[in-house]
Amino acid sequence: MQEQKLQNRDKKYLWHPLTQHKTAAPPLGVVKAKDALFWDEGGNTYIDGIASWYTAMYGHCNEKISTAITNQMKELDFVMFSGFTHRPAIELSERLIQVLPSNQAKIFFNDNGSTAVEAAIKMALQYYYNKDEKRDTLIAFDDGFHGDTFGAMSASGLSSYNGPFEDFLLKVIRIPPPQEDTIDAVLELLDNICKNNSCAAFVFEPLVQGAAGMKFHSAKGLDLLLKKCQELDVLCIADEIMTGFGKTGKTFACDYLEHKPDVLCLSKALTAGMFPLSITTCTQKVFDAFLSDEVAKGFFHAHTYSAHPLGCAAALAGLELLSSDEILGRRKYIEVAHQNFVLRIKHHPKVKNARSLGVILAIDLAIDTRRYGKFRDRLYDFFMDNGVNLRPLGNTIYTLPPYVITNGQLQKIYGAIEDALEVF
Repeated sequence: MQEQKLQNRDKKYLWHPLTQHKTAAPPLGVVKAKDALFWDEGGNTYIDGIASWYTAMYGHCNEKISTAITNQMKELDFVMFSGFTHRPAIELSERLIQVLPSNQAKIFFNDNGSTAVEAAIKMALQYYYNKDEKRDTLIAFDDGFHGDTFGAMSASGLSSYNGPFEDFLLKVIRIPPPQEDTIDAVLELLDNICKNNSCAAFVFEPLVQGAAGMKFHSAKGLDLLLKKCQELDVLCIADEIMTGFGKTGKTFACDYLEHKPDVLCLSKALTAGMFPLSITTCTQKVFDAFLSDEVAKGFFHAHTYSAHPLGCAAALAGLELLSSDEILGRRKYIEVAHQNFVLRIKHHPKVKNARSLGVILAIDLAIDTRRYGKFRDRLYDFFMDNGVNLRPLGNTIYTLPPYVITNGQLQKIYGAIEDALEVF
């Protein structure tokens, strides 16, 4: 079979992410994708129930976005962003500022989510360095995930990713995400940490911790944490790489908060999965701390492909789609459908917890299992055998589908989840 040949060719040279190659099954050869579907070489069809790691929110091979990239490619393919600028980057900055939290003023380009967080952490540390203050401590949530570069990994709290590198990371003190009944205790803990350490920044995923298993926390509690940090002159860094661009029901999860972050990180749905690009935004106050007659006080951090014109063109087209009546309607449909499905299954004896926010649906099964283990792999295989691409996180089944998913396709995902509850 041609598919097997592809798998053999892959095995010869390729090293895949998040994979133990000694025990993992061969990767599936994918040859085509459109809207909420993709096809393997055998002609089998799968519903992309997680929008390929929350990127392809407007569907695969979206013609509006691919046309924007093609047209841009014919005009300006690439130019380095140090010493030069171009229309797509300027237009994207102008458009983003209109929808970002109102305190955001400057936009810095990177090339993926991890590097967006990396830049944010370096901004925070240098912000105080430029003011002749040495601050060496970050605050972050338990079980957070912010990426795999060293600064982002330091802020992350999942041992399955960080284990071999713990001795080499930045100083981070962790706090539990606030729930409605723990807000006061978490606030007191944060206050003590800030008063007894030289804290530069609080790094957090707002409202939903994605890699932790789509864990939700209190918007009210998070808002009070930001208020406390800003009172104590600790910068707040919001990692909206997963949550941004409509997934939580608002354009950004931070739109649920009264107090806004000082720095915000964006990627994934920014370019709808069409192009690797990310952004770190900040307030004018943060930017101004880098203005000096001393060259070394500038932010000397760069990526070769910063502000890539093709990525900017994709992001501009994506923003148009995000605010279109069609996408707004689909987002609302999915949100309501998720809520109804939660009501339908939350009392199932195998369901420990079911929840939804915007287009995010998560179900914790009443079973203890490792994050990457045989039970999780069996669940994954079950869904794939039923034509649905879901990627369980331990005992958590979740879906975060493309906005363009059809009603029938969404119901098929729900049906596969219900079938899994009966089989496992």
